[in-house]
Formats: sequence, C-alpha cells, structure tokens
Amino acid sequence: MAGARSRNFTGWPLFANSFRPFFLLAAIQAALSILVWLPMFYGELSVSSAFAPRDWHIHEMLYGFLPAVITGFLFTAIPNWTGRLPIQGAPLAGLVTVWLAGRVAVTLSANTGWTFALVVDAAFLALVVGAATREIIAGGNWRNLPVVGLVLVLLAGNVAFHVETHYAGAADVSIRVGIGVVVLLIGLIGGRIIPSFTRNWLVKFNPGRLPVPFGRFDGAVIGLSALALIAWIAAPLNMITGVAMAAVGVLHLVRLARWAGDRTTRERLLLILHVGYVFVPLGFILNAVAAFGELPPSAGIHAWMAGAAGTMTLAVMTRASLGHTGQALTASPAVQAIYAAIVIAALARIGAVVLPAYGDVLLYVAACGWILAFLGFAVAFGPLLAGSGRRALATMGVPAPAR
Repeated sequence: MAGARSRNFTGWPLFANSFRPFFLLAAIQAALSILVWLPMFYGELSVSSAFAPRDWHIHEMLYGFLPAVITGFLFTAIPNWTGRLPIQGAPLAGLVTVWLAGRVAVTLSANTGWTFALVVDAAFLALVVGAATREIIAGGNWRNLPVVGLVLVLLAGNVAFHVETHYAGAADVSIRVGIGVVVLLIGLIGGRIIPSFTRNWLVKFNPGRLPVPFGRFDGAVIGLSALALIAWIAAPLNMITGVAMAAVGVLHLVRLARWAGDRTTRERLLLILHVGYVFVPLGFILNAVAAFGELPPSAGIHAWMAGAAGTMTLAVMTRASLGHTGQALTASPAVQAIYAAIVIAALARIGAVVLPAYGDVLLYVAACGWILAFLGFAVAFGPLLAGSGRRALATMGVPAPAR
C-alpha cells in the first residue's frame, strides 16, 4: 500500500517521498554551510548567530544537515518496515518548513534570541521522533524502535547544545553526544544495509564468498561501541577511554572485513558504502591515539564527521534516490566523481590535523572537495528528486531501466 500511494501521488513530485526534499535540501545546506564557514574561520565573514563561529559551523553540520538526511532515510524506510503509508504531501512540506525555519532561526539567533532559536530548531527533531514512534508502534515494528531512540538522544543533544553555548559560552559535551549518536546510527544502519546490499549484488553479478549478515557479533560490537562512546563523551582524553576506543576500532575493522567489500570493486555504488564505513574504525583509533596524547582530538572527530558521516550520507542518498525512483542501480561517471570528491575531502580534513604544516592548504582542499561533492549531488540529482526522473537521466549519465 505504501508504494501504491507513492505512485498515485498527484502533487509536486518533490513531496511524494521524504527522501526527495530532505536529501536535496540537506545537500544544498551542506555545501553552502562550508562555503560560508571558510571565510568565517579566517575572520572575513560573520553571521548574526548567538553561537560563536565555530559552534555555528558544528551545529549546522551536526544538528542541521545530518538530521535532514536521517529524516529523509528514516521516513523512506519506515513504510517498508511497517507496511504503513508514507508521509507525503502537505505533512511532509510542513516538516520541511520546520527544518528550514530552524536553519534561519539559528543563523539569526543574535537578533531573535537564543530561546526562540532553541524552540524552533528543536521542534523539527521533536516532530520527527513523535511521527516515527507513532508509525513504528502502529506497525508493530518494535525491532527498529532503537533507531528512533537514538534520534531522541540526538534531540536531547541539540537542546543541550543551545543551553551549553548560552550558559558556558561554548559547546563541548553536547557536541560529543551528537557525534556519538551519529556514529552509532552509522554502525547500526550501515551494519544492516551494507552486507544486505552487497549480498544481493554478489549473488547476481559476482558469485562466490558472501558477506556475513547482521548477527550477534554485530550486536555486541554496537553495544561495546555505545559503552566506549559514553566513556568518550564523559572523558575523551582518559587513558581507559583510549584503550576502549582502540579495542572497539579493531572490532569494527573485523566487522568490515566480514562484508566482502573487496569483491565489490566493479560497482562503485556498493564499494563506496564499504569505503565510507572504513572511517568508523579510523575515527575510534584516532580518538584512542588522541587519548594517549599523540594527536589532537579533532583528527578522530573529522574521521567520523567528514569521513564516515559525509561519505555514508552521500552513498545512501545516491543509492536511495536512484532505487526509489526506479533508476538503474549503478554509479554513473557523475556519481563516481561525487564519491571521489567526498573521499578526498575527508582525507584532506583529517590530514589538516595530522599534518599541521600543510593545514591551510589541506583545509581548502577539504572544503572544495566537500562543496563539490554535495553541490554535485544537488545539481545531478535535483531534477530527479524535484521532477521527472527520466528528464534527469541525461544529466547524470544514468541509463533508464528496462520497462
């Protein structure tokens, strides 16, 4: 029934499915935020936000961009999980409007006041949590309720971010709370879709060794990751935290090795999922090194945020946009260029911390790669998401599937 209602939707195609507006707008916001951030970082530009420039940048990436992508994915997946009808049309447009209002409120919060910005900004995730909980419970799909629980923690982290910056002058713990949630979401969702998508493709096109599906080992790794991240949130530079982070990083490497990613090199649409997940254990290991005093903490943070979050969001956004609009599931040259840009951006951003002598150059490389990747997604996939899928195929170089 969910698919039937989507096919029969007669309004603007942009609001036919949740992934359409949220993936498109999130990509635009991700690109524009970094385009603004670099001159802000060098003191050449300012915005009328109650947040300091650094906190504005972090907030708009962590609690602005990523919640939009998570929402687009979540409300596209829930109808498949529950068999219930998707959110579309006016309710979806209203949710998008609340998200946009949050971006404006945060950016202009020096004029509107921090409490107003908090209420408007937090309203979006509150609505997402409420709607997702209702749908999952109504559909009896209890096994996916932990995903909504993590989004609820993300909402709490966002509220704490506003409060912490107002009363303490800068965000700290609330940043790590948000990052911790994002890492766990990637570990939980990625741990299900990566081996599943890989298995489906290998069975058809490259028979042989198959990935190990999500099981008890994966559940244990997620649980241990949660414990290590809680320790990191509370005491990021503690030696015990460092040991825990290193151990969990190795476990994630073992987990990744079980998914047969080395057998997906022929299809970049799959390979990028495995490449993106590499940044999860890398982030744990770099944070362990930071806890031992050998690196600045930002190296591991950027491995998770620019690397894992940036790459995995683009991997999921491109695949879902193609798959849910009936296009061929293959990475065109344009899509592969997007993937190359985000991986270069992530490596350059980590390198700017690890190699401070080249910091400025690498920052520019990272910013340009990030902007090209997300702006490239918006340009290449915009026509597909906002209008006719067939009209967009020539832009992306994607072959239309046989009818």
